[in-house]
Amino acid sequence: MSTQRGPRAPLTGLWAPLAAAVALAVAVAVVLVATGLATDARSALFPAPTPTATAPGWLAPPSSAPAVVGATPLSTSAPVPEADRLARDLAPRLALGTGSIGGTVLDAATGRVLFSQAGGDGRVPASNLKLLTAAAVLTSLGPDARLRTRAVRPDAGTVVLAGGGDAMLAAGSSQPDAVMGRAGLATLAADTAKALAPAAGAAHDDAASPQPAPSPPRTVTVRLDDTLFTGPALSPAWDPADVAAGEIAPVYALALNGARTAPGAAGPRPQDTALDAANAFRDALAAALAGTGVTVVADVSRVAAPVEGQELAAVESAPLGEQVDYMLRESDNYLAEVLARLAAHAQGGPAANEGAVAALRSAAVQVLGTADGLEIADACGLSLGNRISPTALATLVREMAAGSDERLRAALGGFPVAALDGTLGSRFAGSAAAGAGVVRAKTGTLNTVAALSGYAVDADGRLLVFSFVANGLDPGRRGEAVQALDGAAAALAACGCR
Repeated sequence: MSTQRGPRAPLTGLWAPLAAAVALAVAVAVVLVATGLATDARSALFPAPTPTATAPGWLAPPSSAPAVVGATPLSTSAPVPEADRLARDLAPRLALGTGSIGGTVLDAATGRVLFSQAGGDGRVPASNLKLLTAAAVLTSLGPDARLRTRAVRPDAGTVVLAGGGDAMLAAGSSQPDAVMGRAGLATLAADTAKALAPAAGAAHDDAASPQPAPSPPRTVTVRLDDTLFTGPALSPAWDPADVAAGEIAPVYALALNGARTAPGAAGPRPQDTALDAANAFRDALAAALAGTGVTVVADVSRVAAPVEGQELAAVESAPLGEQVDYMLRESDNYLAEVLARLAAHAQGGPAANEGAVAALRSAAVQVLGTADGLEIADACGLSLGNRISPTALATLVREMAAGSDERLRAALGGFPVAALDGTLGSRFAGSAAAGAGVVRAKTGTLNTVAALSGYAVDADGRLLVFSFVANGLDPGRRGEAVQALDGAAAALAACGCR
């Protein structure tokens, strides 16, 4: 610590960390884009899209990236913490009575390793693996892409609900300002009803064409096309107890409420999210067609192969960048698995368990330069078969914060803010309060695992990225490891360390 300044006082109250969080979000997540990056990189990374006839129907064409504006970048002349001083501060905090912690701290601007404690060793990352899932999605599909859920008419009496990978559908109307529920099945049903029964709709439209409309069908059968995803809906890497507890559910190409009984609900998840969505669409379509003389058959069944036909209507999800942020902030296992399958499909592989694993390995090669040492069993981090080093995780965070691929920058907004939101909303109190509102990090928790990977600006204005991963914990004492990780991250935020 410099002799000209004392240690920074811990933040107290709600407004101070809130203000700090806002300042950090603007100054880091947006401003750092300008640090060391050429402005003409944007046109290379985000060319104007040209939709073609071969574009899949479930994927909406992305828009061009918005211009990046913001405040002044962090100073590149801010002093770098001294490695010896940092080690003396962090090592005691990372010593545990049960299990062990591996950790790495990097200078974001240069990539220089400032601290490493078994940083190169592969460790079970728990939900920190979702950082690699985010990278796979953003580099294969891009942050602006949106997912389309469609109503297709293969013949006069059939409407097929075709899933496009949107796991955040609402049963009701579309909510244009939401991430969960941006696309609503009631809206899709209403638009489909208008396409099926134009004569009924014309009676309420003074501007309707005087030409006679085609007669609507007397009976409509709803069928479900969820063939975008292939293979087993459950990964063999998952413990059945985790499925029963609602940590994950069979993965399908469409789902309501993030595969929950209601948005944000806890407990066991629905076991056939696609069929639940199809039944909700059928009910909404029946309501929309009431009084038109069209009857909707009660039963819904699946099709065995992708369906071609007239597209009657479609609804679109929130952009994938917003979905990635939600996945990271809430540590949503189901969404992670869905997004990884979409990344696999975009890379030309199967939208299945094995394709998701391959997509993450491909992203590691693209973003980190190698997949050596990685062991990947799933995309959400539930499996104890996953292995990745703290150095690789910290490097991944650095690429998101200051790397050359601007698409990765979209993930930064999803890092929870210490003591304020997401999975860090109730953490960073007491001895770790110096990190409140300043540290932003992805959490990871299993019975014997605790992990924290993210970034913070230290007391001298230097951006540091870090990853701390504890393995081999006694489940009854896991809270001690969590406190140690929070304390180490808070020490980085408070550090001048010179």
